[in-house]
Amino acid sequence: MLTTAEKKQYREELFRHLDGIAVAPVAYSLFKNKVTQYLIDHEESSISQIADSCNANEGYLNVALRILSAQGWLDYNTIDGKVTIKTNKNSKLAFDHFYLYKEVVDLLEFSGKFHPRKFEQEPFHKLEQLFEKYKNRFGLHSTSENTVVQNQILKHIEGILVGPTTVHLGMGGMFHKYFMEASFSADEYHKFPKSFDTILTFLCHLGWFSKSNNHYTFTNKGLFFAKRASAYGVTVSYIPMFRQMNSLLFGNSNVLWDTQTDTETHVDREMNVWGSGGAHASYFKKIDEIIISLFNRPLDEQPKGILDMGCGNGAFLIHLFEVIESKTLRGKHLDDYPLFLVGADYNKAALKVTRANLIQADIWAKVIWGDISDPDLLQNDLKENYNIELKDLLSVRTFLDHNRIWSEPNSQLNSPSQSTGAFAYRGKRLLNNNVERNLKDHFKKWAPHISKFGLIVIELHTIPPELTAKNLGKTAATAYDATHGFSDQYILEINSFLKVIKEVGLQSDDKYFSKFPNSDLATVSINYIVGT
Repeated sequence: MLTTAEKKQYREELFRHLDGIAVAPVAYSLFKNKVTQYLIDHEESSISQIADSCNANEGYLNVALRILSAQGWLDYNTIDGKVTIKTNKNSKLAFDHFYLYKEVVDLLEFSGKFHPRKFEQEPFHKLEQLFEKYKNRFGLHSTSENTVVQNQILKHIEGILVGPTTVHLGMGGMFHKYFMEASFSADEYHKFPKSFDTILTFLCHLGWFSKSNNHYTFTNKGLFFAKRASAYGVTVSYIPMFRQMNSLLFGNSNVLWDTQTDTETHVDREMNVWGSGGAHASYFKKIDEIIISLFNRPLDEQPKGILDMGCGNGAFLIHLFEVIESKTLRGKHLDDYPLFLVGADYNKAALKVTRANLIQADIWAKVIWGDISDPDLLQNDLKENYNIELKDLLSVRTFLDHNRIWSEPNSQLNSPSQSTGAFAYRGKRLLNNNVERNLKDHFKKWAPHISKFGLIVIELHTIPPELTAKNLGKTAATAYDATHGFSDQYILEINSFLKVIKEVGLQSDDKYFSKFPNSDLATVSINYIVGT
């Protein structure tokens, strides 16, 4: 059994690993393109000055420098639309070590030529060489002044070495109960046992396995990480985007979007869904309270059904149906008051998966194409094809509002944005006021359609970078800011999000509001949004 102190330590390692997957490609690109030198030479500059002087795409540069600030290596300030970057006592210490990221960033880029979820010989040899260098701390000489920064960067490098490996093993069944409970040899699991043995030996070095007579056994530490393999999934799924960091910052800012295919090139969506699924269970419990309350009302006061916008793989819709069926008044009267379920998604591949999963679960539902940015179109589709009004359904969605399609805002704010976020669209910097105005436009469109039964939202948020820097190892905020900032998604702080909702004439019902973690470090909120 792990002690409380051990759990805390390993959780901190995991968060720092996630930091590393996001920070390494960003930091190395800034170092290689001499932005870090510019910052040292000028001490304090506006984001516009830095972008002009370094020929950078200002929007993504803003995201990048806020990420360095979240690691404690810069001071980041945004007031009235002007972003100012200052160096601090850690800046030069950190920048002088950014060269260490080179080989892991090269590995990320090189491995993109191979199958995303297999261990293949060529990238494996590079990985093996990095294992050895890492074990020797890259030959670093520590002093009392630089030890903290060195350890921080080494833990980032460790994150790139173990994060993708852990996800590949987790998705490939390596963390099946069989392997967790008994010792095993490399050739039991992998067709390249020699290569796999090297990975296991490195994980032994990290304390995840013990080795005896060529057989490996999980340690308690290894079991901790194996059970949390999916926690790496979302950040690792964005590695295709991180491979393009140099272009995003200093080249073609449209590199992720200039494709001839509908397939997403910036994220491994299957891996993303696998990774996010691990975290959703704890959020579902809170939502169950709202669902049970609504569907225990008198039958003629209940929603006719549920619309899950951005249904993904259908898991949330299936979960909600099962809760209603087994735990509510409505569940006892489904023959007389059938539940009209709608799964809508912008991604046509997701619709196929949802249909298959609903059939498998023996649940009847409509699965249709829909755009979160256009609820009127959805309403027309439902009315025309199914003779049902969108407002007669309870709307639900998970981690979607921040991923709306950008459009120039029309609304005015009642009060200016206080957000510290860094936002971009195709490389251009977006003013925080405009991001909030755009969100206000977005909820104005939805307001008439949720006036009757409301909207349940699980949403992702940012936190101020100085707060992240003071709590390294306690939050995944840096990884969230990177994965979303460079892919044109708009995560605001909880207070900013709630402020905009209020300005639209809606409110989050206090009785059902939750945030995770339940502290100033909260990056996820659950809201039941209703009319005032």
